[in-house]
Amino acid sequence: MYQRIEGGEWRHVWVVSDIHGCYQRLMEELKRRHFNPYEDLLISVGDMIDRGPDSVKSLQLINEKWFRAVRGNHEQMAIDSLDNNDFALWTMNGGMWFSRLEHEEQQRARSLLNACRELPHIIEITCANGLNVIAHADYPTEEYRWQKPVSAQRVLWDRDRLMGFMVGKGQGISGADHFWFGHTPVERRYDFSNLHYIDTGAVFDGYFTLAQLQ
Repeated sequence: MYQRIEGGEWRHVWVVSDIHGCYQRLMEELKRRHFNPYEDLLISVGDMIDRGPDSVKSLQLINEKWFRAVRGNHEQMAIDSLDNNDFALWTMNGGMWFSRLEHEEQQRARSLLNACRELPHIIEITCANGLNVIAHADYPTEEYRWQKPVSAQRVLWDRDRLMGFMVGKGQGISGADHFWFGHTPVERRYDFSNLHYIDTGAVFDGYFTLAQLQ
């Protein structure tokens, strides 16, 4: 469930909001920031696939040395669909691209989706700005601890904490300096205490948020 990365191995470290198949737009954003794939690292908050124009290319990022990702609920829906041979929920949530692929491309996509089984739910990385924890939707407890058992379902889906912040309730999470989440589209990046919600809806005519950790 957890993966630990040593930030000191990289020149710059960025965390990016939900990609949702918007591969070309992401490449343009990286170019604008002079991202160097030989020295820099990009970490995704999950949901690389669905809704946007190029889920396969976005999935292929997991094979790049300069890219890491946590699992999103959309990757989980795809995995569950393949396991159960039931594509209804995934299709309703943007997964129809998979059935439209030619056979060879679909086999490539299937292989990449199977590789997503190895994606962690939570990434911990120490950077110039301190200890960072990255998860898709939430870290569902009041205190972070490496390898602490938490609900995978809530890590992927939970919006309760963010909804509480929106009405002035709630507090940060102890045990790390920063927590980075995607999942829920917001008009702009929201920062509550040490929690950062960065899915600014690139696939919904919004924009990518890239936060530099070092």
